[in-house]
Amino acid sequence: MNFEQMEYIKAIVHAKSISVAAEQLHVSQSAVSQSIAALEQELGLRLFQRSRLGTTPTEEGRSIINKALIIVDTMQRIKEDAQSITSSFTGELKIAAISSLMTFLPRVLSRFKKDFPLMKVTIIEMESKKIIPRIKQHTVDIGYITIPKSQEQSLPEHILFKKLDYDAHIKVIVPQDSPFAFQSSLRLQDLADYPIVMYASQFWENFSHSYAEKYGPLNILFYSSNSEVIKKTVAEGLAISLLSGYSLNDDPYVESGRIIPVHLSDNQVVSDLYFGCLVSEQNPRYAVIQRLLDDYTLLK
Repeated sequence: MNFEQMEYIKAIVHAKSISVAAEQLHVSQSAVSQSIAALEQELGLRLFQRSRLGTTPTEEGRSIINKALIIVDTMQRIKEDAQSITSSFTGELKIAAISSLMTFLPRVLSRFKKDFPLMKVTIIEMESKKIIPRIKQHTVDIGYITIPKSQEQSLPEHILFKKLDYDAHIKVIVPQDSPFAFQSSLRLQDLADYPIVMYASQFWENFSHSYAEKYGPLNILFYSSNSEVIKKTVAEGLAISLLSGYSLNDDPYVESGRIIPVHLSDNQVVSDLYFGCLVSEQNPRYAVIQRLLDDYTLLK
């Protein structure tokens, strides 16, 4: 009995064919057949049977095959761990995140860099709809995104989505001399007619359309993907805006009182969304990605 035979078993189980398994393993069909036959003789039982469904486990072989699969998967994890120590932790990790989750990344990655100082990390701000295909293509390693709850099940099997314990409270930011600045909370309908500078993303465009259907069109002054431009515009008294409450933590405009964040009481703005982390199991850097996700939870 040897590890090569365990790998042959796994390949046959997945392919349901000795010939296809041999092709995938880049060995001859006779080599696989003879190796499995030798193992069956050693164990004193048949592991596989041929039928119209292909090559499938025998009833008496299922327990042995299950143990073989566990052995192969364990060995694969050992190899991945070794690779992550010797090479992956000296490579590059690319992380993309939507604007509302960008605030947490420096705190998380500062701890990661202390343990892995040779690991180059690149952070890119990007919309969710652009992050998903890049995760599939492995041009981005980790994506912090939002997805509609209805779409979670439609992700490909090898794409993992880990929900985050994230309270996505939205704030209305207003100038310090605005009548809104003295209110404890606001409703969506309170925003009608006020000039608004809106963050330029698909999420906020969808929000604008949804708002228009319920309350009439918003008075959009302009869209911007630069949060500093948005906050400065509000501070100058030209408009109000909507931003994630977390993105306003330790913000100099808020601390100086130039803009005032007011609670938005309407929770439906993000009620149908999941905030989470997206990775691909097929990514060559999956071992180091998993290490970061296991040891450095985004909201610790």
